Amino acid sequence: MVSNAARLQDICGPHHRHLQLLETRLADHGLRAESQGGGILLQGTAEGVSIAEATLAELERRIRSGSVVNEMEVEGALEAALSPNQTFSGLAGLKKSIKPQTRGQAGYLDLLANQNNALVFGVGPAGTGKTFLAVAAGVAELTAGIRQRLIVTRPAVEAGEKLGFLPGTLEEKVDPYMLPIWDSLRELMGQEQMERRMGRGEIEVAPLAFMRGRTLKNAFVIVDEAQNTTIPQMKMVLTRLGRDSRMVVTGDPGQVDLPGHQPSGMKHALQILEGVDGVKTHYLTAADVVRHGLVSRIIDAYAAAEET
Repeated sequence: MVSNAARLQDICGPHHRHLQLLETRLADHGLRAESQGGGILLQGTAEGVSIAEATLAELERRIRSGSVVNEMEVEGALEAALSPNQTFSGLAGLKKSIKPQTRGQAGYLDLLANQNNALVFGVGPAGTGKTFLAVAAGVAELTAGIRQRLIVTRPAVEAGEKLGFLPGTLEEKVDPYMLPIWDSLRELMGQEQMERRMGRGEIEVAPLAFMRGRTLKNAFVIVDEAQNTTIPQMKMVLTRLGRDSRMVVTGDPGQVDLPGHQPSGMKHALQILEGVDGVKTHYLTAADVVRHGLVSRIIDAYAAAEET
């Protein structure tokens, strides 16, 4: 039952859509969830009802903390309920409170929070938060003074990293490829702090080609969309790691856009660096997708098609 009637409508969702989602996900437990008499009536196996109660309690907690409940929040609350022994820790010093919404995200954040992990590979499909959480970890270390700089880079594959034919200044040329990073930084830091730190050279967002020949010292470095690096590019950027620095490499090996069927530098690195001391790899799956619930089903459908 949900004790606070004022939150009942938000928890149930429009036309009880959230309750229907809960029933679908717990269909193996014969769960039925109905809103009656100012509360929610749950029926099904003892385990199913217990999981549903824990999910509703987590949803109520998220509402109290200011979250707007939607399908993504329901999926996250259910994942938390299915993993009651999982520690869901957060990151400090951010404008927005960040906590993992799935078991996979929690494991990923644990790796990011451990400063002994000098190189972390975050691998998974779109919507799993692999880049956003890496940026959040980098911003947290920057604001805490642990690192002096936050550097985010990604290959501009669509233009072959030859951006000269695009109109405008250098910043205007690379902006289309960096917009997701700017959006994440604004959300985590706010526009004013982001611009102030950029002005002091503490934040840098640049194409991968700009990393060549540099040594990145005392920095939190994020290599995004790394599946689109070539093998030489990946070797180049990995060897930029300087003293007192950490690097997070994120990407989805299932979405390689390299021209001419070139082998992915990320796939190659994952193979040859397996077991190397100081290198950690975390795999996120469709179960960790925190976008629209349909996204994880789309990912599963494509994966099934590739196996046939």
